[in-house]
Amino acid sequence: MEPSELRETIPALESGVYCNWGAGGPSPRRVVEAAESTLEHHAYESPTAEGMYPAAFDVYDETREAVADLLGAAPSEIALTQSTTDGINRVAGAFDWDEDDVVLRTDLEHSAGILPWQRLEREHGVEVRVLETEGGRLDLADVKAAADAATLFCVSSLTWTHGTRLPIADVVEIAHDAGAAVLVDAVQAPGQVPVDVHEWSADFVVGAGHKWLLGPFGSGFLYVRDGVEADLVPAAIGYRSVEDENASDYRYAAGARRFEVATASPAPYAGLTEAIGVLEEIGIDAIRRRIEALTDRLKDGISDERLLSPRGYESGLVTIAADDPEETVERLAEQGIVVRPLPTPDAVRASIHAFNDRHDVDALLEAL
Repeated sequence: MEPSELRETIPALESGVYCNWGAGGPSPRRVVEAAESTLEHHAYESPTAEGMYPAAFDVYDETREAVADLLGAAPSEIALTQSTTDGINRVAGAFDWDEDDVVLRTDLEHSAGILPWQRLEREHGVEVRVLETEGGRLDLADVKAAADAATLFCVSSLTWTHGTRLPIADVVEIAHDAGAAVLVDAVQAPGQVPVDVHEWSADFVVGAGHKWLLGPFGSGFLYVRDGVEADLVPAAIGYRSVEDENASDYRYAAGARRFEVATASPAPYAGLTEAIGVLEEIGIDAIRRRIEALTDRLKDGISDERLLSPRGYESGLVTIAADDPEETVERLAEQGIVVRPLPTPDAVRASIHAFNDRHDVDALLEAL
């Protein structure tokens, strides 16, 4: 399948120029239909057939397998969540924190990778160290200097502020040498660039299906490296967390499953499984090449003074300086063009996917 063929099946793209995939990706009809049919089967047929719980668990299993294939992991290393924020909080809640612990993060993190640590700082006295960066770049010497005595390092693989790719494998090696675990916020990567979590060697990787993967809201996922979970006690527990929910002395399930809790709608996960299948039909390399061509076209029309993302291709996220980001976004919206403002730097961010085209890019440039 060609990207242009899939574009024709995304109804949201019929009514405007959508350049905000890094916030939320409109789903193709196939994805919505998969979620709808799963919901209908679960509500109409499964009660007197296989049962509502087995029907849901079959969908969970299929989604773990699809996400595992996407990330280069094993299904046992995947827990299903609702979102990136949910996944980060599940990890944050599993450590036994005290005033001797240190959380390290960059100044490039989304609020999802900031607020949980602020809460630990407020409630448990955990020290939070923030690595300052420049131009969306992370200095490995700074990582090495700050990682000493850190308990956990939270870092994005692809920055939401600049669209830069960070050297995650190198960061993980430095952090592990210092005795710190690493949590990677990878939500901006799957669906636009290849991801292999075993190449990173990170302890935890969080993401969600509703951005570049074109899945529904509520379809998040958490990768937990095999064996890392053994000493962790999640903050919440439920029948999906344990080996036998009816045992008098419960035992947590092996692998990432201990981070799951209880009943959740199978519909978003069925949509995510379908979305991953759709993108695999196109091929991640073909998607990456098309994103590169379109972002190159966009950047060619932006001056060096205004372009805050790298001139060379790193992702579909393109950050453009604006004196009044909110006003710029509103002005573009009046012309049917969707981008988003950033809280810092003073800029708007365009997210270009393979399902945009040259006309979208040219319309955005003219409006800017």
